[in-house]
Amino acid sequence: MVGPRFPKSPVPGSLMSGATRRSALGLLLGTPLLSACAGVQQSLSQFSNPFSNSTPPAQPAGPPQQATTAGTGGVKVAVILPLSAAGNAGLAAQSMRNAAEMALAEFQNPNIQLLIKDDNGSPQGAQGAAQQAVDEGAEIILGPLFAQSVPAVAQVARTRGISVMAFSTDSSIAGRGVYLLSFLPESDVNRIVEYSASIGKRSVAVLVPDNAYGNVVEAAVKAAVPRRGGRIVAFEKYGADRATPARTVAQQLGSADALFIADDGDAVVTVADAMTAAGANLRNIQLLGTGLWDNPRVYANASLQGGLYAAPDPAGFRAFSGRYRTKYGAEPIRTATLAYDAVALVAALARTQGTTRFSSDVLTNPSGFAGIDGLFRFRADGTNERGLAVMKVTQGGGVAVAGSPKSFGA
Repeated sequence: MVGPRFPKSPVPGSLMSGATRRSALGLLLGTPLLSACAGVQQSLSQFSNPFSNSTPPAQPAGPPQQATTAGTGGVKVAVILPLSAAGNAGLAAQSMRNAAEMALAEFQNPNIQLLIKDDNGSPQGAQGAAQQAVDEGAEIILGPLFAQSVPAVAQVARTRGISVMAFSTDSSIAGRGVYLLSFLPESDVNRIVEYSASIGKRSVAVLVPDNAYGNVVEAAVKAAVPRRGGRIVAFEKYGADRATPARTVAQQLGSADALFIADDGDAVVTVADAMTAAGANLRNIQLLGTGLWDNPRVYANASLQGGLYAAPDPAGFRAFSGRYRTKYGAEPIRTATLAYDAVALVAALARTQGTTRFSSDVLTNPSGFAGIDGLFRFRADGTNERGLAVMKVTQGGGVAVAGSPKSFGA
């Protein structure tokens, strides 16, 4: 059911103006939507490998950047990112900051002001940034990026009774008032298992890495397969030794009609090669994967052709990237859309939801929201669910075989 506070239909021109407004989705099932903008087929696995941003980089960070603001609205929104962190983390933070400011610029007359804070890539820096932001009147916090920094920010936010919308992919740090706007592997698993069952593939062999990501996928797949009327006929984890688990699974493939391999692009290719070396003919079974399969090495591998994986429809990111390039003269990182969607969401809620705009009831509306990467909704436990497309591996890249859902089920 849609909460009574949400309007029943779109308000013409309420989200964006001009060319950008033409691509806005307006409201869905009474819920504010974000822009249906869209960017280049950049590898999802390159920047959103779950748990890759769980800890700060080892290199020393630079000097903290000065806090800045963007916008002049009356609703203050904190944005906390590791802007001075070393290496790729700092570059990612800058791209996400650009995307946040782009969302603000493209929203028609937003009543928000962004308080942009640098956490220096550390929990201590994140806590200090959060304290400064709430002292300045922030009503919600967007960020941080690193999982290790989220509890420090949450501690400050809870003393003021405000919510945190973090970008970490580590679902273990979600919780009361801490919502993760990120790409979580559970959504990938649920979508691909649902689709494979719908095409009659219900006997599944599974190979996952023996790490934190593999543990999350293991729990998700062991719940999802029987829920869809299927069975797991073989399950193995692998570490540095891929050959032994591959041989074990290869010996049991005769009773399976699908093989699920959950890992990033480089590792998936290595595991597929190990399966082939163990005597498995991967052409005779339906290969399944997660959004981390969005990788040039996967597309180039002959054994993985025809494999299916769940991921956001790339059309959304393509258009977003085009606008980002025009504005900043550079390519956005793949997860820059998270910062864009976060700012667009809080701007929409500030406009439509009055004094309850960032309450848990509003943020966890079951109809969810539509962003650049499709539908998403927050669960009460702080994790999220995404409406994903099903993509097929081809030599030319991923090709959608089933589109993203237009609405969430119950």
